[in-house]
Amino acid sequence: MSADFAEPMSDEAVGAIRDGYTFAEPTVELGVLSVDDTPVSDTRIRIPLSMLNRHGLICGATGTGKTITLQVLAEQIARAGVPVFAADIKGDLSGLATPGTPSEKLLARTQKNGQQWSPSAPTVEFYALGGQGRGIPLRATISSFGPILLSKVLGLNETQESSLGLVFHFCDQAGLPLLDLEDLVAVLKYLDSDEGKPELKQVGGLSPQTVGVILRKIVNLDQQGAGVFFGEPEFDTRDLLRATPDGAGVVSMLELPNLQDRPALFSTFLMWLLADLYHDLPEVGDADRPKLVFFFDEAHLLFSDASKAFIAQITQTVRLIRSKGVGIFFVTQTPKDVPADVLAQLGSRIQHQLRAHTPDDAKALKATVSTFPKSKYDLAELLTQLGIGQAVVTVMDPDGAPTPVAWTRIFAPESRMGPSDPARMDQVITASPLLGRYGQQINRDSAHEMLARRLAEGAAVAQAEAQRPGSAERTTWSPPAQSKASARHEKSLLGEVVNSSVVKQFARSAGREIARSLFGTGRRR
Repeated sequence: MSADFAEPMSDEAVGAIRDGYTFAEPTVELGVLSVDDTPVSDTRIRIPLSMLNRHGLICGATGTGKTITLQVLAEQIARAGVPVFAADIKGDLSGLATPGTPSEKLLARTQKNGQQWSPSAPTVEFYALGGQGRGIPLRATISSFGPILLSKVLGLNETQESSLGLVFHFCDQAGLPLLDLEDLVAVLKYLDSDEGKPELKQVGGLSPQTVGVILRKIVNLDQQGAGVFFGEPEFDTRDLLRATPDGAGVVSMLELPNLQDRPALFSTFLMWLLADLYHDLPEVGDADRPKLVFFFDEAHLLFSDASKAFIAQITQTVRLIRSKGVGIFFVTQTPKDVPADVLAQLGSRIQHQLRAHTPDDAKALKATVSTFPKSKYDLAELLTQLGIGQAVVTVMDPDGAPTPVAWTRIFAPESRMGPSDPARMDQVITASPLLGRYGQQINRDSAHEMLARRLAEGAAVAQAEAQRPGSAERTTWSPPAQSKASARHEKSLLGEVVNSSVVKQFARSAGREIARSLFGTGRRR
């Protein structure tokens, strides 16, 4: 590769980069400096372990080595005693569970880079959303998922999202557990029925037309097979924070088959994990190491068609979860896939090759170059010519300043580069201590069953009243005071539970977030 991409790199300049990536505290190593496409093996490019909770971005065109970079980071972070979570989008990240196989080409590469390579694999836990795929079933209840994230999955507008929030509030007040889609459908149908319409009128801003739209969206989601993701036993996100007996972090990997059918569900489910972690974890401030590093692959799916309110919540989550000891790395093709307010929170930047075949590509390349600190490189040229497994890197040092921009040759992972054998994955899943806790789905009493019983009891009471002798004559008279009290007692379940002043107050603040936590999520422990 030509040196036209940079001013001649003097020994002094190399020394400045070496000093910029030399830290007195524990680090993870990405690779080595490249000068004129030649590795400088004594100049390691590192990220301080304490800065991982300042978040990061891994970018690059398809096939440029983003997955390998993720794999290298996951291995080293876990080895340093920090748990890792990652989603396996393409199916090849599962190789983390299997030690790599040496080859002549691989050993030549690692030797050239000065990497002390030996086959190894971290402890891996495989998960699958709702049990679709290989892994421990990972589920969430509708109630803990919350109205904001669910609105993103359903593709609701802001008015419909606000209305869905009122429905959630109703269920909270009425003690109607929303565990799965069947529960939510039952509540919406109740509110749109003759029995429930009086309750519907009490809630400002919730119209029968909106109920119909939400119901249709839920039916479409369920027809895509997404219903299996909601229910119990609900996954406890604290299980992502596990370590092995020897102190290494466990790598939790979520398998995502058929992602193209449910991209919004995948991305918002990951945001639920983060929001739930934020809800549970104590404040730790600036710790010497994070409690968890979370890799958010295909990050553009999260932000695509998202409302302003949703983007604001993501920005808030990224900003605040750092103090809980959680680091987030977004993995995507270009920085423009990530909103500017979120991008501003990402301290580490690992940029693989970009392509500039179209005017839009050229514009994205220019925007990417503008996000890096000044350097001696011609980044617009260098970023289009990087080889596979090479990247331009800058990270945050312990003082909060960016390190020098470094053309980097990424190390090779010590686990398998490619999928693990299905038999190996099955072996890991069968041996998991979590299989007994989450393996079997349960269906306890919830909103669907409670409303069905309530309606059946109401129908029986009405039929008995109609068959009572003289009931027809009494209906033509004004009921006595005692009968009015009895009628008030027989109001619908929701009417009994929800005090009118509470409803009015909530209706006035319908646009506000439900008082649960970030994204309106929250579980009952």
